Amino acid sequence: MARVFRRSVSIVLVLFIAAMFTGAAPARAHDFANVVYVDLTAPERGHVRAELLLDSYLLVVSATDYTEDLELGRAGNDAQSNQDAAAQAAALDAHADSVLAYVIGHFAITAQGRPCQPVRDGPITAERRDDQPYVALVLDYDCPDADADAHEVRSDLFPDSENYTTDTKTIVTFDLDLNDGTAILDSEHRSFSTHQSWPEWFWSWFRVGAEHLLYGLDHILFLVALIIGSRRPREIVLTATTFTVAHSVTFILAALGVVEVPGGLVEPVIALSIAVVAGWHLWRSWRRGPGAALDSELTGGGHFGLDRPGWSRLGVVFCFGLVHGLGFAGALGIDEPLSWRLMSSLLVFNLGIEAVQLGVIAAIFPALLLLRRYAPRTAFWASALVSTGVAAIALVWFVERAFGG
Repeated sequence: MARVFRRSVSIVLVLFIAAMFTGAAPARAHDFANVVYVDLTAPERGHVRAELLLDSYLLVVSATDYTEDLELGRAGNDAQSNQDAAAQAAALDAHADSVLAYVIGHFAITAQGRPCQPVRDGPITAERRDDQPYVALVLDYDCPDADADAHEVRSDLFPDSENYTTDTKTIVTFDLDLNDGTAILDSEHRSFSTHQSWPEWFWSWFRVGAEHLLYGLDHILFLVALIIGSRRPREIVLTATTFTVAHSVTFILAALGVVEVPGGLVEPVIALSIAVVAGWHLWRSWRRGPGAALDSELTGGGHFGLDRPGWSRLGVVFCFGLVHGLGFAGALGIDEPLSWRLMSSLLVFNLGIEAVQLGVIAAIFPALLLLRRYAPRTAFWASALVSTGVAAIALVWFVERAFGG
């Protein structure tokens, strides 16, 4: 029976490692693929003002394909090749009809089920967001029902079907209909009402937070490295709590614009943090060997089961947690004034992150404890193999992110 158990666990671990290497291609696994930003206000009754920020290059190629405006494509591609954001914005403005046809065809506002009619207000201008070139487009919507008490917003900008990007998120902030708040739209949830219910609002932010961690391979690998390096239940509890506190602090501060760190610095450090935590476990394991590792599992050490290296590891985890929080905030890219509604949205987003984090720990750590108890030698080598794979992936990511490989 013990031999069957060890073989089964070994097969699962091999499949797990293969899955990690298969999904390790993205160098920026911590970011949303693309984000559209929309700010909605009501200058007067019956009118909605929409300020849109869109990725300039995506807008060029999408609008070109949608309208078959080849001149727009040529002008926009020339500006992209020269890395001239102002020229790209000028090309889009010169072909405003094509741009408006695309945007209006993929972004709509209705009042009481009746469509509001948009008119462009001002030129298309260049802006930068998260170190990326964006363009700003302002539309004024004339709504037929001036007394409507709610508006529905629908977005299908830059869908997966265009094959230029995946999983576009549209982050909407609004101050309409005696209500203000934020909402996130994606391919599976393309619309919302300005009078959305509390459960709808909560679920939208919780879901996106959970999905962001679940599909953020670098954060998952960091968790795997933390889990494998933890010897006892209270150690994983302390480690997970330390990491949660650290990344929650910087996530909130960065999302509110209190702290600003370039993504070009954050992303390589996130990759390096994975390699360091996984390498730390490898170093301690090889120093002790299987026999000493087994003794450590059974006896623990120090207050709360931690010896001096264990407390040092917590300090390292806290520092890296601060950096991971910056990565979460960079993925959202929110740059709005502080409000209770925004703060609540960020907290719910973070709850979604924590729910998946606890789920990953609950799925892996108990099985690892059983393996260490009943098959310690297998656990030792399996943990070393997984840590080696995680460290190797992280080092590849670090080189790609730091040096643009």
